[in-house]
Amino acid sequence: MEIATWNVNSLRARMTRVLEFLEEKSPDVVCLQETKVIDDLFPAEPLEDLGYQVVFHGQKSYNGVAILSKIGIEDVYRGLPGDPEGTEARVIGATVGDVMVLNLYVVNGKTVGDPKYTYKLEWIDRVIELMAERLPMTEKVVVTGDFNVTFDDRDVYDADAWRDKILCSAPERDALARLMKPGLNDALRHFHQEEDIYTWWDFRTRGFRDNRGLRIDHFLVSDSALAQATDVQVDLARREGLKPSDHAPVILSM
Repeated sequence: MEIATWNVNSLRARMTRVLEFLEEKSPDVVCLQETKVIDDLFPAEPLEDLGYQVVFHGQKSYNGVAILSKIGIEDVYRGLPGDPEGTEARVIGATVGDVMVLNLYVVNGKTVGDPKYTYKLEWIDRVIELMAERLPMTEKVVVTGDFNVTFDDRDVYDADAWRDKILCSAPERDALARLMKPGLNDALRHFHQEEDIYTWWDFRTRGFRDNRGLRIDHFLVSDSALAQATDVQVDLARREGLKPSDHAPVILSM
């Protein structure tokens, strides 16, 4: 099985790139973030034409998450417990085959100290509560998506410049560690310890050209899922070419 995660930064704007990826790589399961489309307008048909069952949770112009699967989708849930109506669409979970998948688009936080930063930390703690309810670590669990948090300095092209900045601050990394504590593993680092592995590059600074990136898209997996995993790769080719997302897909093989 191959599971991909990709922040597409507007599904309808990137549909050509997404379809190319699906046709060439044909992953069994795909978790998308920042689809930026309401459910009534979600472009499911071209994805279904490629053999995918599709579930989604969206809103207009911002956020939005979806799961595509060639092996069936069961037990779908959306959002966090206690979310009021109209809450940002950032969470969707389901069971695909024998794997319990949680797809997240974590709050960015804007800047350290901003109210949105405080909200981000609180939001991650709410995800931890959701996981305790939904995801027993004795099962094959895959928590994936755009986390908007780096693990450590290896995930940052210039660690000194980003020290204590948003996406790299100690409280954010501590929150990510809390999320993993029940029994999740960083699947990419299980297979690759080297530096300079990134998944996001800023459009504004032409970061991809010089590989000035961050690793913020992750696969966090339970022990039994990790035991079945064979590799994690970043598909850098999708960050090149016409109208790319600022993120590259990450693919877990298991």
